[in-house]
Amino acid sequence: MDFEFKILDLKLNNYFCLMQPLNFPAYTFRFKNSENKIAIFDEIRKKFILLSPEEWVRQHVVQFLMMEKKYPKSLINVEKVLKINGLTKRYDVVVFNKDGSIFILVECKAPEIKISQHTFDQIARYNLTLKADFLMVTNGHNHYFCQMDFETERYDFLKELPDYSV
Repeated sequence: MDFEFKILDLKLNNYFCLMQPLNFPAYTFRFKNSENKIAIFDEIRKKFILLSPEEWVRQHVVQFLMMEKKYPKSLINVEKVLKINGLTKRYDVVVFNKDGSIFILVECKAPEIKISQHTFDQIARYNLTLKADFLMVTNGHNHYFCQMDFETERYDFLKELPDYSV
């Protein structure tokens, strides 16, 4: 039994080495091993989610929104289905206004995925349906923030997202 634990511990350590540090403050996460797969606890969905590079970024974004930008957990939603031109898609993270409209839409990519025009086109298509005021695109290393200008149908880049205000 002791031998099996050491092998499991070694697998965990090797896996965490693959989850590289990101360009966010350091946060504390809960992990568990189930059938030799590592899961991370998602505070929004209130369950463990299989850890992947994109999920690693998504969980950092959620913590960033709550800890740095002070958005209440109750206004944040993760990975929900939406229909766009008859196709089923999933958004990564949204922050709602108190009236239920979407304030921020976030698109997360794995750290090895380069943020490109294609990524911005993707979030812009999602936002035609969702109508968020602000957009965030990140791969964990590079973060881009935009404010929507619905009159001119374009987005203006910002240095950062607004903090939560009551």
